[in-house]
Amino acid sequence: MDTNIIQTIAIWVLPVLFAITVHEAAHGWMAKRLGDSTAMMLGRLTLNPIKHIDPIGTILVPVVLLISGSGFLFGWAKPVPVTWENLKNPRRDMALVALAGPASNLIMAIMWAIVAKVAIEIDGGGGVLQPLILMGLAGIQINIILMVLNLLPIPPLDGGRIVTGLLPGPMAWQFSRIEPFGLFILIGLLLIGVLWQILGPVVAAAQGFIFFITGL
Repeated sequence: MDTNIIQTIAIWVLPVLFAITVHEAAHGWMAKRLGDSTAMMLGRLTLNPIKHIDPIGTILVPVVLLISGSGFLFGWAKPVPVTWENLKNPRRDMALVALAGPASNLIMAIMWAIVAKVAIEIDGGGGVLQPLILMGLAGIQINIILMVLNLLPIPPLDGGRIVTGLLPGPMAWQFSRIEPFGLFILIGLLLIGVLWQILGPVVAAAQGFIFFITGL
């Protein structure tokens, strides 16, 4: 395998694993706070990536996108199970559980920005901490992409579940019927090149905001 590819994977592997696994753990944590302990009982309230890894979504897809130089990187983990009947206010709480994932990505993006900023200050242009700086920048990018992607109002993405929780009952039911086709809609948008046209400006704006507040 080409040395550059190995270096690229080495830089991205931790940010991708943390972005995906913390996202899922955040769903489980919020569900527990709201009355459902299903994720905790199944051992999913953990930052151990092994508990969350989906061989295709967490490993294969991100690696293929990196190697192909697609310029667009995303992935997914095994969904955290939530028993909505256990929630105190099911419709509202499912929206809050869904929101917890993207919120965790925003927090991680800011944390990676701080890591990159501190590394730049310590490095002082010497280049010794360049891998850590690049890892921090990768952490910002993957977390912002996952946050924005998951907020798209397409079930079963988090944005779709948030919309379902906000809509009146009959409309929510009609909207939720899109869910079996959600993945195909997403893949279709990706293949025809529309997905990045939708996400790109929002991702750029969010990254610019994080660079601004952290002084990067």
